[in-house]
Amino acid sequence: MNFEYSDKVKELIAQVRDFIDNEVVPAEPTYEEQLAKNPWETPPVLDQLKEKAKAKGLWNLFLPREHGDFTAGLTNLEYAPLAELMGRHHIASEAFNCAAPDTGNMEVLAKYGNAQQQEQWLKPLLEGKIRSAFAMTEPEVASSDATNIETSITRDGDDYVINGRKFYISGAMRKSCEIMIVMGKTDPDNPNRHQQQSQILVPTKTPGVTVKRAMQVLGSVDAPEGHAEVIFENVRVPKENIILGEGRGFEIAQGRLGPGRIHHCMRLIGASQRALELMCKRANERVVFGQPMIKHGSVREDIAKSACEIEQARLLTLKAADAMDRYGNKEAKELIAMIKIIAPNMALRVIDRAMQIHGAVGLSQDTPLAGFFAYARTLRLADGPDQVHMMQLGRNLAKQLG
Repeated sequence: MNFEYSDKVKELIAQVRDFIDNEVVPAEPTYEEQLAKNPWETPPVLDQLKEKAKAKGLWNLFLPREHGDFTAGLTNLEYAPLAELMGRHHIASEAFNCAAPDTGNMEVLAKYGNAQQQEQWLKPLLEGKIRSAFAMTEPEVASSDATNIETSITRDGDDYVINGRKFYISGAMRKSCEIMIVMGKTDPDNPNRHQQQSQILVPTKTPGVTVKRAMQVLGSVDAPEGHAEVIFENVRVPKENIILGEGRGFEIAQGRLGPGRIHHCMRLIGASQRALELMCKRANERVVFGQPMIKHGSVREDIAKSACEIEQARLLTLKAADAMDRYGNKEAKELIAMIKIIAPNMALRVIDRAMQIHGAVGLSQDTPLAGFFAYARTLRLADGPDQVHMMQLGRNLAKQLG
């Protein structure tokens, strides 16, 4: 494996870093002020950042090169350092149109959508004109096992009728969210449990779609994205809205979640690296018990351990990305599972140490640490909990090595 970046990627790294430093960071206070006034609307300053990034060609960098005209032409390995930079700042990913859940939904439409679906929904998503949501998780069943999903998708003439209840649907609270990809069952009696599910496109303004409430994450509603509880009551959409065909929902979900998982890990590396830098800055600046904090052995140990753990996770992320590029997402699934287990837990440890070294301010709105911590903790559940990844990884390794 050669992790030396090409001149093209080195130039993109410099451009993304420069844009974040000179455009994103100065805009953050305005973003917070505007968000406080209209929590579920995209702050205008973020739309301005998106236009600037698009004008510089720093746009849709996440989409792998096999999707042709839709993509910036980067591999997963090439995208990794760019996503890491974006992960250092809360609004950076969206400024480059590289924010979840849109990234996963765009990949689904690029990979599995037909020409009409791509024209109607993928094109405006790629242009950053609308936002989207992915409606899979349900409150009544263990959704970490996707075969449990109970929402019904029933064919009725030229339409499908959808009934069910979803929650923690990221992005559905935002007023600019215009489309949801909904997972449910079209064939609940199929003896193959992995062919019971389908995925279908549901515009958010369709009659019968009710965004009931914003689910909190560690006490925050996480505006403007939000994580909604959504009710589907006799929601009727055209049969053409089904993606790929009936019974293909589980297959689509697996294809969607692989890249999504590693993108989260890439961003977490960036958040952890920034936490380490803040930790070092604080330790050098503060005096405790008559000497700089950095003179204390426990502080030095926290910094050293954090640097080691970040680098380990970074290298595993790059190895997984490289395997995805070389062999495909399916063949790289074990490495993806490994980093999805490793990265959030690593980030929690590093960010926790940084919070501790900062003292009370580490819990406050005056640093990004509390937001980073909530994000990392969420990702021990999002896109599959640790236990499911470990169960499947352990099973596969036992078959191979036993």
